[in-house]
Amino acid sequence: MKLISNEEQLRGLIDRWAKAVCDEDLDGIQANHDPDILMFDVPPPLASRGIDAYMATWQKFYPCQAKPIRFEFEQIEITAGSDVAFATAIGHCGHIEHGQTTDLKFRLTMGFRKQDGQWRVLHEHHSVPATD
Repeated sequence: MKLISNEEQLRGLIDRWAKAVCDEDLDGIQANHDPDILMFDVPPPLASRGIDAYMATWQKFYPCQAKPIRFEFEQIEITAGSDVAFATAIGHCGHIEHGQTTDLKFRLTMGFRKQDGQWRVLHEHHSVPATD
């Protein structure tokens, strides 16, 4: 049996989370997130503490988002120790309508801690570049 590295485990976690966002799967979005998560987001509220506040941001996201949803990442870089890790990526959020794709390009940083053999998201930070 092949052991899965911490980096592979975290890539899988990020992939499942992104798919859950596209599928509007709230249980999947919440999976692997710590009950005391801290998220910094682009739209207000800029900071959300705790899983209930985190999930409330997704309740605001979906009514404003056309379908189907595009939520994917490139340039994913993961640095993982035995019980603490972080990941950075460039994200694309938008939708496809009449053959046209909208795209909000954003930065993602996630902080993780391994608890009881499972990786948990402790911090999630979405940001967009400042404009001139």
